[in-house]
Amino acid sequence: MFGLGLSIFILGFGIFLKVTKHPGFAPSKRFAWLFIILGILTTAGKIFLLMTQK
Repeated sequence: MFGLGLSIFILGFGIFLKVTKHPGFAPSKRFAWLFIILGILTTAGKIFLLMTQK
């Protein structure tokens, strides 16, 4: 469950980087799509593993 929460947090952080206008996050904005894609893939993978481990 920790991995699922962490992957959702990574996805949320990527979305936050994409929409924020704060100048402190300007150098990290280019990594927004990386975090979004990584979050989607790991969340889908964790959910798939949870469903198949019955």
